[in-house]
Amino acid sequence: MLDAIGAAPAGLSATEVSRRTGMPLSTAHRLVQTLAAWGGLERQPDGRYRAGLRLWEVAASAPRASGLRDTARPFLEDLYEATQQNVQLAVLDSGAALVVEHFATRVAVPTASRIGGRLPLHASGVGQVLLAFAPREEQDAVLAGSAGALHRPDDHLAEVLRRVLAGIRRTGVAVAASTMPLPALAVAAPVVGRGGQVVAALAVVLPTEETSGPAYVPAVVATARGVSLQLAGAPMTLPGRAATGAARRVDGGTARGR
Repeated sequence: MLDAIGAAPAGLSATEVSRRTGMPLSTAHRLVQTLAAWGGLERQPDGRYRAGLRLWEVAASAPRASGLRDTARPFLEDLYEATQQNVQLAVLDSGAALVVEHFATRVAVPTASRIGGRLPLHASGVGQVLLAFAPREEQDAVLAGSAGALHRPDDHLAEVLRRVLAGIRRTGVAVAASTMPLPALAVAAPVVGRGGQVVAALAVVLPTEETSGPAYVPAVVATARGVSLQLAGAPMTLPGRAATGAARRVDGGTARGR
């Protein structure tokens, strides 16, 4: 039910919830009223229900996202200020890249990402990084198309993606083209947790006509390294302030120290 309501920006009536989920109408009425009383849903003047602030309150306390966001936010803010482009942080969840933090300006290229939004693993920078370091069985599921990412089994596409993922594991960075909602170019790198496992990916998203994509790689990699060190508890100076090599100003296709 929550999936159905979350996928409908205008909200759903109890009758529409019943129709979309297949649950009996009486059950749908009872559940939406119960959740609305708790604050998980909000009833609109037209009788439709939308997600309520109580759900946001509960979700914000999820340890995997909240601790990561709190640690990463100062680094992401530095990267955002240095590039003036979209910056996003995502984790692997249920076969997709779940965006847990996002910064953007009015003039930045429009993207499909928003906090709480999901990006396909095969067609986004953060998604490709997360997939490259995911367990083999999850990679195989996406490559085979059974996770829905490729929409159809395609041996050629799967082989191309295998080579892309191998390159990401080798270099520690992804430069990926995307078409959602407009053509864009993402430069992404992995964030490593205490146990040495990749726990997230962060990226700068640029217009495709931005030919200086490679110039953003040092800033993105340094930011990811800074977040990783902070997660590991290593003492360090925040990037872009006393440390000159982390977040860097990128203008006109060249990177120079802030």
